[in-house]
Amino acid sequence: MAKMNMKSVLGLVLAGSLAISLTACGSSKDNGDKNANSGASNNAGATNAATEKPASNEKVTITFQNIYPDPTDPKNGMMKKIVKQYETDHPNVKIELDSLNTDQQKQKLKTQAASHEVPDITIVNPAAQMQPYVDAKLFAPLNDMVEQNGLKDTFQDGVLDFYTFDNNLYALPDGNNIGVVYYNKDLFQQAGIANPPTTFEEMIADVKTLKAKGIQPMAIGEKDTWTGSFLFMNILLRTNGGPGFLSDVVAGKKTFEDPAFVEAVDAMQNLIQAGAFQEGVTSFDYNAGENIFKTGKAAMYYMGSWATGGIETSEALKDKVGVFKFPTVNGKGDPNQFMLAPGSAFAISADSKHLQETKDFLNYFMLNFPKEAFAVKGAVGLAQKVDGDFKAAGYSDMAISVLDLFKDVKGGDLSFDNTMNPGTSQGHLTSIQNLFVQKKDSAEVAKEHQTAYESNK
Repeated sequence: MAKMNMKSVLGLVLAGSLAISLTACGSSKDNGDKNANSGASNNAGATNAATEKPASNEKVTITFQNIYPDPTDPKNGMMKKIVKQYETDHPNVKIELDSLNTDQQKQKLKTQAASHEVPDITIVNPAAQMQPYVDAKLFAPLNDMVEQNGLKDTFQDGVLDFYTFDNNLYALPDGNNIGVVYYNKDLFQQAGIANPPTTFEEMIADVKTLKAKGIQPMAIGEKDTWTGSFLFMNILLRTNGGPGFLSDVVAGKKTFEDPAFVEAVDAMQNLIQAGAFQEGVTSFDYNAGENIFKTGKAAMYYMGSWATGGIETSEALKDKVGVFKFPTVNGKGDPNQFMLAPGSAFAISADSKHLQETKDFLNYFMLNFPKEAFAVKGAVGLAQKVDGDFKAAGYSDMAISVLDLFKDVKGGDLSFDNTMNPGTSQGHLTSIQNLFVQKKDSAEVAKEHQTAYESNK
């Protein structure tokens, strides 16, 4: 399995700010001209290599499973644009989109994997989440494909390590992100809150103030259980006084019944019990939860920096959004330590009936991905390097602020399910989701985690 020390993690996250030197190809000869003002570079040689292959009359259908189902998300539109151009350039190829939200896609892939019916292209998460699929030999190595047209060089240094096992690369990530808190400046002002909170205690006080003014304090999509986990893990990063709690559990240095973990559960429950989140929170999936914030109906939203693009293009939030670092908890932790999130990634089925054609398409898609993302203001938190002037391209002050946060990163933690085995992770996700439904004894929650861990070692 891929291994990366914290120094390497920090290096690749820092590269995610205003990174330089992207080799991005145009989708076609005239498409390059169309996007010449996007600020991203254009390499005609790469385009020719990708599009001027000998024509084949064989009809090929490639199933492209993805997690961009929301038509208001810029990535949905850019995906369809790249796909349409590829189909135009390759009339014999049909790209069939299977667009699902994150939890739906995870569950569907598990079912498909069990029957060895993995789609031509699917979505996987890094490290521990990929391990079972790689061990089952369900994915094709991409070492050869990533060398085509200079694709490998478009990725930030070190980020591909999270998707590499035994020197074989099995997936290409769409992002490299950090956990941040977005806030609606207008709603804060309406509630009489002058500045965003710098401590967790201030955050809870702000929640109560917003609630008293009839303003929804925070939004979350907890039907997709990873969202609550991602928030909880940032609290644990603080109560633990820094990163490494889960690795200490694996090393036998700590258990889930450690005071730092119990304290994190207490803090999470205090936030929930203060009325931070919308009613029926476990019935809102990721997109529905995020849309509460994007439509100006919630004051705060904790999420990975990948959310910046969708928030950036929301008319309801134009010039109203700021961003802040997750605060200290009970005086503990360093706000410059973040939840680190090397992104979901595209993998190819080892059993694809059109393996070479699928590799050719994914190569083309990833070469175009950063250029098109930049053009639709979705290039904050990409795993690939971006050559462009964000300010000149019309990115908002909020987006620039997120980019600036990357410069402050002094390490952090990966998400629970990218660190622990699937059995323990599922126990964790269910346990944290239950906190949104009813208050529980925090020591009992810790014990649930320890039992799940010991049962799934």
